[in-house]
Amino acid sequence: MIILGILLTVFTAVTFFTRKKVVDVGDLKISMNEPHHLNWSPFVGVGIIICGGLIYLLVPGKAK
Repeated sequence: MIILGILLTVFTAVTFFTRKKVVDVGDLKISMNEPHHLNWSPFVGVGIIICGGLIYLLVPGKAK
């Protein structure tokens, strides 16, 4: 969870593409890639780092 928080703090956006049909007439098919952006605040990652640290400290385990 701490590693996930670090990644979310460093990388604050993700872009992915979906295919969208533009023209579909008979044998002629034209499509385009449509971009989608997901943005979040770096504070989301910091919050996840804090939660992961608290879980690590509060949950008893053999690994310590």
